[in-house]
Amino acid sequence: MNRNFIYVMVGLVLGIILGTASYYSFPDKATAADVARYMSLVSAVFLKLIKMIIGPLVLSTLIVGIGHMGDAATVGRVGAKTMAWFVSASIISLLLGLTMVDLLQPGVGIVIADQGGNTANLATGAFTVDNFIDHLVPTSIFKSLAEGEILQIVVFSLFAGVAIMALGERGKPLLEFADNAAHMMLVITGYVMKMAPIAVCASVASVITKSGPGILLNFAKFLGGFYLTLLVLWGILIVVGFLVIGPRMMDLVRRMREPFLLAFSTASSEASYPKILEQLERFGVSKRIASFVLPLGYSFNLDGTMAYTTFASIFIAQAYGIDMPLSKQLTMAAVLMITSKGVAGVPRASLVVILATLKQFGIPEAGLFLILGIDQFLDMGRSATNVIGNSLAASAVAKFEKDLGPAVDNEASGATPQAAAA
Repeated sequence: MNRNFIYVMVGLVLGIILGTASYYSFPDKATAADVARYMSLVSAVFLKLIKMIIGPLVLSTLIVGIGHMGDAATVGRVGAKTMAWFVSASIISLLLGLTMVDLLQPGVGIVIADQGGNTANLATGAFTVDNFIDHLVPTSIFKSLAEGEILQIVVFSLFAGVAIMALGERGKPLLEFADNAAHMMLVITGYVMKMAPIAVCASVASVITKSGPGILLNFAKFLGGFYLTLLVLWGILIVVGFLVIGPRMMDLVRRMREPFLLAFSTASSEASYPKILEQLERFGVSKRIASFVLPLGYSFNLDGTMAYTTFASIFIAQAYGIDMPLSKQLTMAAVLMITSKGVAGVPRASLVVILATLKQFGIPEAGLFLILGIDQFLDMGRSATNVIGNSLAASAVAKFEKDLGPAVDNEASGATPQAAAA
């Protein structure tokens, strides 16, 4: 078993124990909140280091991936296959969320207490068409890197990669520079990942110290229903994986254990990005495909988030006794399909999307408070699901392009695939 996976798992268990002990040791909520805040500083540092890596890593690897495509026609063909996969996966995830929430009815019978407060701190305007364009088109690549705008970095990288291809021989030094930069970022990633078990422990301990283990029981029906939905979604993804890449799907799942657990315990898809990229190349997905598909997936293929938006929106409607006929639910799914794209890098993006949807369909905004307290636990499942969805997407596109090679079993050495090939 992968040693890093064991360390992260140990960190997760210790975090649960430490958080539970801290919660009962500090019965005063204000004191517990302060303790939780200090604990979260460790995980905050880790996530900041990850964000420091993500921008340059996406930029360099995507440029290298496109540069190795050979011509613009190949880029267009691979891009079309990638987006077709993403759209199909999003539709399945949205409809699954609707189906499961209708079957399980987790919101029926809930007593709505006075929630108080307001949701003004969630900027629903972030998902208008105008602001989506702002998130899409960069004014400066340096500004995009500084602010962690993944979608803008992807757009610039597409232009840069195609331009380097067009330069021919003159573009080779630039491509080599980008390749060397990607190698450097992967080495830095290795250093940062040594902190992962401690960050996982601190993240989980912080949440439980503040909210207590009992919060899971209070929302057991909703949490259980959503995680059952994710379980079904995982099953669908694995079955589709078997149909596309055959028995190797189980090897892919095995290799994604560590990034899956990392995303789950930190509730951050970004935290697992470097590890997914590394494991995809070890699995046999070529660098050009992995470097091209994965960054796009972080903006357009968030399967767990898709299922959550429909599940949570209808849950809130059920809690308020609002009738949502099938036609209205399908309209909501279509709206969510559009508004949820490009959420990478936007804080609490799924909550923002849900709040905008509640407004649009006449559901009380205060309903958001029903899920706000447990969103961290929900985000853990969403982030982990995104790992499965994006790793499968990259592997499937590689298979379609006949570019899925044999696995490279060098996990024990800790060497990156690039280093092994050098």
